[in-house]
Amino acid sequence: MKAAALTIGMILAAGQVVAQETLQFTTESYPPFIIQEPKQALRGISVDQVREILEGSGLDYRIEIMPWARAIALAETQRATCAFSAAQTADRRVRFRWVMPLARSISILVRRRNADIAATTLEEARRFTVGTHRSDYTETVLQKLKFPKIDVSASFDVTLAKLFDNRIDLMPMSQDVYEQLRARGVEIEKVTQLAQHDLGIACNRSVSWQVIQTMQTRLNRLIATGRQAEIYRSYGLAPPD
Repeated sequence: MKAAALTIGMILAAGQVVAQETLQFTTESYPPFIIQEPKQALRGISVDQVREILEGSGLDYRIEIMPWARAIALAETQRATCAFSAAQTADRRVRFRWVMPLARSISILVRRRNADIAATTLEEARRFTVGTHRSDYTETVLQKLKFPKIDVSASFDVTLAKLFDNRIDLMPMSQDVYEQLRARGVEIEKVTQLAQHDLGIACNRSVSWQVIQTMQTRLNRLIATGRQAEIYRSYGLAPPD
């Protein structure tokens, strides 16, 4: 009895320590999933879900915007750190503890509208210079597909600027981002589909299973109640199937 009580007490004490530790959430600017605007609170499809998962959970947290390469690296190397929205690729699956899914990403290759780039398939696209941002999962996808000319930038916005400066020919982006950019009048057009992955919260392996389970349970509730779908629609996008 005493031994059992001591064990339970130690578990509860450990849970308290974890719960009191501030979780750092790292991410990048990637509208409409993560939207950073001057003098306004961070928002977006992924940000809104993360806030609803954490608020009222008893977990202390903060969210910080940075280049994606740094965001995902910190989540892998720094305790009490999680990155979102991260693609759960095969090589990442065992390197993090996951809360899934915040989103589903269908990545496509795009070009400038009316660009003289004759490509409609991945095989044809390999002849051109493709830009992406460092440590994004599409960088690994392009490497595995043996694209010979990959240009890597610090962020999605820098890569998009390179596309319009004619410094690269093609770039990957999610279908959702593509549709929103087109709706805003950005002159890009789809070439072909590149990959599809579920996206979620990738946490450092020091984050306790108790905390992961708390976040997963609350995300499951968002999905089951239709709240995740409501968040998607509030940003003008259809929810994932």
